[in-house]
Amino acid sequence: MGVADLADYPWDAVAPLAARAAEHPGGLVDLSIGSPVDATPAVVTAALAAATDAHGYPQTVGTPLLREAIVDWYARRRGAPGLTPAQVLPTIGSKELVAMLPLLLGLGPGDVVVHPRAAYPTYEVGARLVGATPLASEDPSEWPERTRLVWINSPGNPDGRVWSAPQLRVAVERARELGAVLAGDECYAELGWDAPWDASPIPSVLDPAVAGPRLSGVLSVYSLSKQSNLAGYRAAFVAGDQDVIARLLTARKHLGLMVPAPVQQAMIAALGDDRHVEVQRERYRARRDALRPALTNAGFRIEHSEAGLYLWATRGEDAWQSLAWLAELGILAGPGHFYGPFHSEHVRFSLTASDERVAAAARRLTEAS
Repeated sequence: MGVADLADYPWDAVAPLAARAAEHPGGLVDLSIGSPVDATPAVVTAALAAATDAHGYPQTVGTPLLREAIVDWYARRRGAPGLTPAQVLPTIGSKELVAMLPLLLGLGPGDVVVHPRAAYPTYEVGARLVGATPLASEDPSEWPERTRLVWINSPGNPDGRVWSAPQLRVAVERARELGAVLAGDECYAELGWDAPWDASPIPSVLDPAVAGPRLSGVLSVYSLSKQSNLAGYRAAFVAGDQDVIARLLTARKHLGLMVPAPVQQAMIAALGDDRHVEVQRERYRARRDALRPALTNAGFRIEHSEAGLYLWATRGEDAWQSLAWLAELGILAGPGHFYGPFHSEHVRFSLTASDERVAAAARRLTEAS
């Protein structure tokens, strides 16, 4: 299978509903795609502006200062001390790495790529791109001998599920038994809402309580798009097993996959400043607190959603029927159909609309209840 064989981009199917929702007298409330709407922090934009004289090619491996910033951040924020600069690598956003990791690891026909049952579709796209077999499973006992890559998404997109450290440890142990790489997609880890994640850090696969004293076969993938409003910068990174990172670095050098030098400087500023992350977290908390009860009153049942950037909900009907009802209220959301075959009655609501738009959605849902 090649790129030309990929299915149509799924969000194109939502266009008629978006058009209907836009006809609402109060305007469209777009809660579908989780694209940040808040301003990029000044500390980051200042660093970017100061680095615009970028006349030379950037380093694929990242500058020494960036690699040290990533190492320090993992120790400070993710409970993963002891990393070295040789164990981290910047990427051009996280989606390209998710899509290309099977290719960069040399996977192909006969290999299995495991991903969550409620899954961001790019995991499957990456598997199919190289002719590997995608398998939706969150039960390590189900993972077959041919498994070569396991994706754990915690907190999950779309469902906001969090894996505990003991659950992650079982997954890591099983992946090692199989000789597979386990990659933790962790980009919503700063956004924990329900107990215990409102007060305790969400575990990383690199935490010694999960991976043990060595990181063999384990990677953590992280993005600054959500916590720092850097989606337009394409600023992300991967960390973990030094041998796997070295393989990825070599492949990325050949492919010319380099994070622009000004973006690398912006990443250093973002990683070194925790205050703006807390400010953004509180914005999302307020929007969630406004939207969640309105959805419940409108007949939706919220499932998981204990962390992350979305509310995962169902009214016990096909998701397209729910979306059509929402469109009459001028609200656009994402159908569960996009996240695998197991959740056709679920709808994903993003928290990335402005305060005013979220308040409008909550008001319309309440009035329709």
